[in-house]
Amino acid sequence: MTRNEPSATGNSPSRFSQWKTSPVIRYLLLLGFALLFYFSLLNEVVPETYDIQPNKVSEKTIYAPYQEENSLATEKAKEEAASRIQPVYKIVSIKNEQIVETIFDKLEQNNTDPEMTFDVRVDLYRNLLPAIYTDYVERFMKTLRAAGNYNDTLMNEIEKQLLEQQYKFSEESYYKFPRLTKDDLTAMETVAKDIVNRLMNDPLVEAQSARAKVTEMVNSSTLTKNTARELVQEIVRFALTPNKFYDAKETDQARAQARENTKPVLFGKNDVLVYKGEMITEETYQRLKTFNLLKDKTDFRPHLGLALLVALFVLVIFMFIRQSKLSIQNNNSQLVMLLLIFFLNIIGMKIVSLGQNLEYPHIGYLAPVAMGTMLVIVLLDAPLAYVSSIIFSLMSGIIFSVDQDRLMDYRYLFVSLIVSFAAIFSLHKASQRITILKAGIMISVFGCLGIVTQALLDNRFTMTDLSYGLSFAAVGGIISAILVIGIMPFFEMAFGILSPLKLVELSNPNLPLLRKLLTEAPGTYHHSVMVGNLSEAAAEAVGANGLLCRVGSYYHDMGKTKRPSYYIENQMNMDNPHDSIEPSLSKAIITAHPRDGVEMLKEHNLPKAIRDIAEQHHGTTLLKYFYYKAVKQAEESGEGKVVEESEYRYPGPKAQSKEAAIVGISDCVEAAVRSLRSPTIEQIDSMVRKIIKDRLDDGQFDECDLTIKDLDTIAKALKETLLGIFHARIEYPGDLPKNNDSKGES
Repeated sequence: MTRNEPSATGNSPSRFSQWKTSPVIRYLLLLGFALLFYFSLLNEVVPETYDIQPNKVSEKTIYAPYQEENSLATEKAKEEAASRIQPVYKIVSIKNEQIVETIFDKLEQNNTDPEMTFDVRVDLYRNLLPAIYTDYVERFMKTLRAAGNYNDTLMNEIEKQLLEQQYKFSEESYYKFPRLTKDDLTAMETVAKDIVNRLMNDPLVEAQSARAKVTEMVNSSTLTKNTARELVQEIVRFALTPNKFYDAKETDQARAQARENTKPVLFGKNDVLVYKGEMITEETYQRLKTFNLLKDKTDFRPHLGLALLVALFVLVIFMFIRQSKLSIQNNNSQLVMLLLIFFLNIIGMKIVSLGQNLEYPHIGYLAPVAMGTMLVIVLLDAPLAYVSSIIFSLMSGIIFSVDQDRLMDYRYLFVSLIVSFAAIFSLHKASQRITILKAGIMISVFGCLGIVTQALLDNRFTMTDLSYGLSFAAVGGIISAILVIGIMPFFEMAFGILSPLKLVELSNPNLPLLRKLLTEAPGTYHHSVMVGNLSEAAAEAVGANGLLCRVGSYYHDMGKTKRPSYYIENQMNMDNPHDSIEPSLSKAIITAHPRDGVEMLKEHNLPKAIRDIAEQHHGTTLLKYFYYKAVKQAEESGEGKVVEESEYRYPGPKAQSKEAAIVGISDCVEAAVRSLRSPTIEQIDSMVRKIIKDRLDDGQFDECDLTIKDLDTIAKALKETLLGIFHARIEYPGDLPKNNDSKGES
């Protein structure tokens, strides 16, 4: 499948056309490919070495050629990981309501003893109540140790916090407790237990935070006596304890585990090892030595190997182009385009490779490798896309290889080849830009399938590797599609390319110009559609751009919309206005439609290739009807006026491309055959060949590259297409029935 290029105008080849076919330029472009490959792979294959000594200032910024562990940074990362571990706390269930019950039991027992005086009770409570708490803690700790659920460090911390956070009754409370009656104690106990249970439902590291809420909760209780409220507050505060305790042992274990789980910190590929102007310490010197970056001796073998690899890449491109029948074989403009596509694709891979490190080891799958393949197949040719895909994949394997012992990483080569071929299959005969997005999705899907295949075959693939790889591959396909959609218009504009996608968009009948043609000149619209069918078939028969011919045919008579009634295909149920005007005026009206059409196409920013067809499809042909009419009028007038044939010719230019010439032939053939009421096969064949011969004799094909063989092929293709169009109306002489009342049909 070929792509259209803007044709040169004029009677002699322009400098631009000479540049496009110059062998010297072609070899210079191949040299450009070699330089691109060499310098893009140089740092990957042949790391630069440096003449550096310790305790001297570095004259350059030095980057890591591959990944290597940074021991100091690894240790720092371990400490940071450990510091991020939050202290481990354990919640311990403590039955604080038992403290409350014990207190009220003692109060009731002593306050109802008639033999005890007030002062004795005060002294008793001053010693008894604090002891209730310490006794409870002692019993509680024995129970915990017997259960064996907690380590000794945590047990000691629990006992320490319980004792340190013990609440002390106010001295005034000891004088108020002896005065409480049995009814007071009963009411108070219920409220105290309820509040303690509610507050102890929350985890408490500090009991004081819960004690601050006691006053409000007691005041909202059912107690009415102030003394009862005050003493309940004291008892509740006394009974509250922490229930969440710091576990130092488990915290240390968690931090040790975090250190152990910390992955080694590497000097990632392309990370800075030494900054320009930085002093070279002994440690830095040893680091550079580890990376083999010290210049000890000159070794040209890697450079020679890279040169041979580059030569093989260029040779593959050169031989494929040379032996193919693609238009790029003699078109340096397309070779420049291919070079730019390679450049952009390699730049995309190099940019992604800058982010390749230990944290994102599979970021290479994000690279838009398929972008280059998609651009080649859409803007150039499918066969060339296969060769380009293989080279892109090999370069991807080299660029994203992080192992110093391995030149090429087969994982990236494999996935790149998969996604590139998926792009080719998805975009073959693409006709809409939405197809590119669909192709991006297919690239993502097949990229993920390639990674899953690797994961199943390679035991070194972890779930983390798989998840990263799938994520990057899925995003990479979409990025490739988005980049292609964004870049394509620049190529189309810079190189004057009409891609199939653009041509299909221009053939949409809802576009303003085509709707104008349909509504204002319906006969011309139908004629243009028929010309499109004929020209596409003829163009494909001789290897020209059939889609361009079809779309160019839709627009070739757009100028007729300025005066549609002056063209016979639009004259339905009306007189021909040319019958009442001079032939010179008729000539001026008719010959103006190519120029008017070009102006309209320019106003709507249609590509130059379409405008060229509209301008060149009549070439400099003669308007025979009006010329002979003018000659006849001149003879009848008797004035002896000579009518020059040149005055009744279209202004041109002649067809500069195969496509413009084919549309011109098809335009004339369609109009001529349409004028026949019941065309036969012989009439159609004779008319097609006569029209082509007349144009050939008139020199209309002198400035395009149609050969006599091409014209014969075009005649056959037009005849076959017309037979299909007029199938039901063509009479086959050999099949005519003997009965004159019936008519044979094919």
